Amino acid sequence: MAAARSIRPSAGERGAEMTSGLGWDGKLRHPSKMEQEEEENGEATDEEDDEEEEEEPLRQTRRGETQVVEGEGIDPDEDLLDGYEPDTTEIDLVHCRITSIPALRLERFPKTERLCLRQNQISTIEFPPELATSVQELDLYDNLISHIKGLDDFTALTSLDLSFNKIKHIKRLSHLSRLTDLYFVQNRISTIENLHHPHLKNLELGANRIRTIENLDNLPSLEQLWLGKNKIDRLQNLDRLPSLSLLSIQSNRLTSLSGLSLPSLTELYISHNAITDLAPLASLPNLRVLDISNNPVASLAGVAPLTKLEELWASYCALEDFEEVARECKEMKELETVYFEGNPLQKRQPVLYRGKVRLAIPWVKQIDASKC
Repeated sequence: MAAARSIRPSAGERGAEMTSGLGWDGKLRHPSKMEQEEEENGEATDEEDDEEEEEEPLRQTRRGETQVVEGEGIDPDEDLLDGYEPDTTEIDLVHCRITSIPALRLERFPKTERLCLRQNQISTIEFPPELATSVQELDLYDNLISHIKGLDDFTALTSLDLSFNKIKHIKRLSHLSRLTDLYFVQNRISTIENLHHPHLKNLELGANRIRTIENLDNLPSLEQLWLGKNKIDRLQNLDRLPSLSLLSIQSNRLTSLSGLSLPSLTELYISHNAITDLAPLASLPNLRVLDISNNPVASLAGVAPLTKLEELWASYCALEDFEEVARECKEMKELETVYFEGNPLQKRQPVLYRGKVRLAIPWVKQIDASKC
């Protein structure tokens, strides 16, 4: 699996792991070393207005991933690549306290295709030219990078992960025309800009400071757009993405779904906003997964045309009427998973709740976290 690729929970895990107290729907990743150190030292690096975006629920560690024992050190004169063959194609140096890329002497491995330098202390991107034409996947997740530089000759890149750094502006990447996956999760980006990638399929910009969806015109192949935990208050400029199949815009400031006209969309995650009206969803006939949890939605009116829906996540809304659930879902014969916990219809009669859901939608296979 590519080092830069996100870890996504399965449908069965999503209810427990995909949303936190803040509603963050980002991928489950390693805790950020940088933020751990700031917390230990009592340092605050962001403006008061953005303090809410640095809280602990963003930091989740998946069981089974690499753990590093505190105090474990690396000798300054140690060759971290000792033992790697000269013709190696993959290099992984995770949590090795690397501060200087030149000190690694990567020019010894000119055939490297995948290079992972996650969770280090790198502040400057400085790679030897010998790697420029071979590296296809580059992972610099969780470092101290504030400026994108040093990638001018890396035209073979297909995947680039710069998540959990200190980047404020997207720059100097337009020449990377082969990119298919680009990750900027948890940086300090306020503007979507300078993206000219005809083959880009996956763009992750979650947990930044973005207020406006813009400058997506030059991404004709984009299939997945992740914008969770920003400051977006309006859906716009999405009609420029003819191939988009997944949109995640959870934990923003949306009050309306107007502007959401994407016939190709199959997955929509809009939990933890302030949406009350679902009528605009009628323009999404191919939707298979819908997450509207933690919105003040009191009615499912508008979802009936979504006959291809397989998963409906509507926990902690304001739904009260089982008859409406039955009426709006009666043509959704492919619907297998529903989440209604935390709604008045569940709280009012918790003992009878599951039975009433099964009467309303008898073909479902899972209600909340339990199989039928």
